[in-house]
Amino acid sequence: MLKVSVVVPVYNAGEYLARCAPSLLDQSIGRDAYEIVYVDDGSTDGSGAHLDRLAARHPHVRVVHQENSGWPGRPRNVGVRHARGEYVQFVDQDDELTPTALEDLYRLAARNGSDIVLGRVIGTMQAPSRVFRRTVDRCTAADAPLFESLTPHKMFRRAFLLEHGIEFPEGRVRLEDQLFMARAYVRARTVSILVTPCYVWNRREDGGNTSASATTPEAYYGYLRTVVDAVKEGTEPGPLQDDFLRRSYRVELLRPVSEPRVLQRTGPALDRYFSTVRRMALDCFPPGVREGLPPISRLRGTLLEEGRPDSLIELARRVRGIRPRLTVEDLHWSDGRLRLTTTIEMLRPDGEPLTLHERQDGRLCLDPEFLDGIEGAEDWEVRDPLAYAEGELLTHDTARDAWWFPDGDLTPRTQRAGGGRHRVLLSGTTTIDPLTLAAGEPLPPGTHLVWASAQLLGVGRRARVVPDDTLRRTPTVAVGRPPRLVIPTRTPRDAQLGLAVGPPGSTALHHRLLLRATTSPDLRRTTRKLLHRLPPSLRRRAGGLARRADPWSTPKGG
Repeated sequence: MLKVSVVVPVYNAGEYLARCAPSLLDQSIGRDAYEIVYVDDGSTDGSGAHLDRLAARHPHVRVVHQENSGWPGRPRNVGVRHARGEYVQFVDQDDELTPTALEDLYRLAARNGSDIVLGRVIGTMQAPSRVFRRTVDRCTAADAPLFESLTPHKMFRRAFLLEHGIEFPEGRVRLEDQLFMARAYVRARTVSILVTPCYVWNRREDGGNTSASATTPEAYYGYLRTVVDAVKEGTEPGPLQDDFLRRSYRVELLRPVSEPRVLQRTGPALDRYFSTVRRMALDCFPPGVREGLPPISRLRGTLLEEGRPDSLIELARRVRGIRPRLTVEDLHWSDGRLRLTTTIEMLRPDGEPLTLHERQDGRLCLDPEFLDGIEGAEDWEVRDPLAYAEGELLTHDTARDAWWFPDGDLTPRTQRAGGGRHRVLLSGTTTIDPLTLAAGEPLPPGTHLVWASAQLLGVGRRARVVPDDTLRRTPTVAVGRPPRLVIPTRTPRDAQLGLAVGPPGSTALHHRLLLRATTSPDLRRTTRKLLHRLPPSLRRRAGGLARRADPWSTPKGG
């Protein structure tokens, strides 16, 4: 039996086939250990013939042709039935795998007998996800936030899928990926998570990643009901089921009526949409789902279920204006690691801190000035202000669109602010180790911007880490053997903290080039002058460094 079958549904892929195929054909696991199963879903642009030519040149490529089904579900199911591998890896026609993805994923799966393996997703379609903070050998949906990752770009044990009859819905079905993953997660006994980048999820220039076909609220939320039903079928009522359902409630129900999109609806269109969402909230989600949300999210759910659209719209408008305030208290190197001490809090639209107010009976209520005039939100109690607060710093590899999580979570705390008010803060020290941050490997050459992510009182925000003038006293360091230079820098426009990383064997001359390439607003002219002073061999090497370090270069696919 082969180790892995890569299943790729294809329909009128055009030039994207040529982008995807090279990443699949020469995986490090070895051609005798895996196969690529393309399922041509009735393409009319010549994609089918292109696949046949590909299979003729590569023995580990197979092609299945079928009539058009209109959606990826049936091609994926057909691919699983034709697969000969112990594991199945789904890949979309416009995405890519990293060179060692199959080898890395299969090794983790074989070691743990995994039903599902999640490999880190990078690329222009992927936001940073806490799911991929650390490699996890064995977990389940009960003890890891797996429901935050509902795309099917993962590796599955084929016998697990067949044993439980886990298939994609066929035909033009919305939320088909979520339905498939919900059925899989509630049945999986062993799930593994790999922090190493495996899947490159690319945003297409023509916008073809997402469906452009319109649907009615009734149809869309009918599809969501099938996802909710799948969770209920695989779990018993209670806190665990509530936890599994909370993602659908928070994202598919509350987010559309809590963001600017709801403000664009008026009259009958708003009434129709609101009544459809409210009906589903009341019919499909037990009260424990809403009650387990952070304060502002719980308030939104209450206003929705009580039928207060005007209040919900006004709350959405005000929450939209909340901004994070980040303060850098300390920034220094220690043993080749950069240590940052930071504090984050949320500010109301008027620039004042979003606070809690203590009543005479000791209860804490959400900022009354922020909620003033919102019917149904009076004296909104915050039972535990720290229960849902979390935050961390993270780095963004701008050239590769990869996000990394350094060591050191930010700790939530409250602070008395006078007059019975309490501020809610996240603070702590984060350690950035340039030699281990990238999944245990050194940060690659280039620019790595430092961000902060925070969740406070049900408001999530990402903020740039912008230090004050202490950065000017933060030196360049050389780490590792052979040494690589790491220069703390600030971007010209926002003064955001970044780390400019040189290649192994960096020299003082590389230091000058790297510093100019990451801080000078006149990058090309400055770099050209320096390059012309070098001998040809070193000129080529330094020129490559300067290009990789350019913080204003456009990431691949972006």
